[in-house]
Amino acid sequence: MLITRYTVWDGRQRRPLDADRVFRELRRYLDHTDNLVQALDWLLHHGIDWEDVRVVGLDELLEEVRRKIQEEFERYNLDRALERLGDRLDEILELERDSLREQLSDHPSHQEKLDFLDQLPTGLSRTMRALRQYSFVDRDAAREFARALEEFEDAEELDQFIQQFGALFRGKESLDYEDAVELMHRFQRLKRLEDALAHQAFDQIDLEDLEELLGVEAVIAVEQLQSIRTMLEDAGYLVRSGERLQLSPKGVRRLGQLALQDIYQGLLRDRFGGHATDHRGHAQLRLEGSKPLRFGDPVHLDLVQTLKNALWRNTGTPIELAPEDFVVYETDHATTTSTVLLLDMSWSMSWEGRFPAAKRVALALETLIRTRFPRDYFGIVGFYTRARELRVQDLPEVTWNMGDPFTNLQEGLRLATDLLDRHPASNRHIIVITDGQPTAYFSRGRLYCEWPLSFGGISIRAAQETLREVERVTRKGIVINTFMLDDSPALRAFVEKMTRINKGRALYTDPQDLGRYLLVDYLGRKRTVRRRG
Repeated sequence: MLITRYTVWDGRQRRPLDADRVFRELRRYLDHTDNLVQALDWLLHHGIDWEDVRVVGLDELLEEVRRKIQEEFERYNLDRALERLGDRLDEILELERDSLREQLSDHPSHQEKLDFLDQLPTGLSRTMRALRQYSFVDRDAAREFARALEEFEDAEELDQFIQQFGALFRGKESLDYEDAVELMHRFQRLKRLEDALAHQAFDQIDLEDLEELLGVEAVIAVEQLQSIRTMLEDAGYLVRSGERLQLSPKGVRRLGQLALQDIYQGLLRDRFGGHATDHRGHAQLRLEGSKPLRFGDPVHLDLVQTLKNALWRNTGTPIELAPEDFVVYETDHATTTSTVLLLDMSWSMSWEGRFPAAKRVALALETLIRTRFPRDYFGIVGFYTRARELRVQDLPEVTWNMGDPFTNLQEGLRLATDLLDRHPASNRHIIVITDGQPTAYFSRGRLYCEWPLSFGGISIRAAQETLREVERVTRKGIVINTFMLDDSPALRAFVEKMTRINKGRALYTDPQDLGRYLLVDYLGRKRTVRRRG
């Protein structure tokens, strides 16, 4: 027998977070940093706000804690919190002094006690500490002091609290001792909570305090935020290497899938229309097509077009198909290709979202080639003052290089050529993503760096040496296609010289459209062998 139990909603029932959706959220922050831990921090601080799920972030929780602290400051004052205890101490000390004076003739040593009482330190907490070490002569005074210690057990702590924070409490509502102690404890809990939230110290958050101070929704949010790292690890997106948290191979692949997905969605949405672009070379590309069926063709039927042809020929019913109505999709026979993506990592790539866009494209292209063209080779080379090969798994945490801000396209081309020589194919391509002309080069084994002759100008020797490298690449039959993320005249002039030498394509685009243009360009080159029957 099935028993269903209904319980009262207490705010704790919630939809569990989905690891893949959380990873997609994390990916948004990875676009803006080369540091996985920093991206996770941003995610935890900003929270999650989907149509069907909302998780309050640490920043919002912190803001609520600080708002409550400010409310306390504006509502209360502590000017009279220790007034009653001060009066009690005055009465106790007066009793003790009277007894000492009465017995002074018989006990001359009492004068030392009187001097001690006259020299008590200022400040209630310091006075209390001194009297704890004092031996009372008057029994009533001793008894009253013991009662005061018991009744005002938090007095010394409260006095120190008032010395530290009292000036901030400027509200109209004066608190007596008991209410002031309660306020102090509440304030201390809020400050501990503030510190723990600010430092993501989830293990130091008292959930009971959190619920009492901010409500059950805050507890839910903290529990969900705390689970995110473990959730992503359990799902295989993140792994630990010693103390270091890093993306797993699965996580890197997923980033590539998401980047590719975004580009495809952009293509479907925009159909590549309405963009202000400046094309050099051939850029009109067809991603799919159909043709009339001919004898011997594979029958990949385009059913919609076939039925349309029949209806155009004869509008009656039932629909009668004739041989000439049949239309089939064209079959592509892609050639094997080796491709190296040259990624500009110079300082200027940090502007206008250029470098994050370039990284997304690199991940997307790697995913496309690995999943759709597994026989093809794809490599990545980053270039700044020097050039180096980049592993796909390291790409999410690679960033532009502030310490080596020059642009050594020459060495980048040289390293890309070496990689292509090690991976022979019928078609070899280098894709360059850059936003500036060369400013570094090698000559006779020595590295040279030179600033442009003027702002927006050209580095003449660097350009000459790089064009010589373009000539060497061209003699090997390697095609260079260049995607420019800046439209400065100097860069355009330099790239035009490259294309005259190499006969590759050059395209100016902004970071937002880079992925779509590059993907279409690559797929277009893959369709160089098309069987039309």
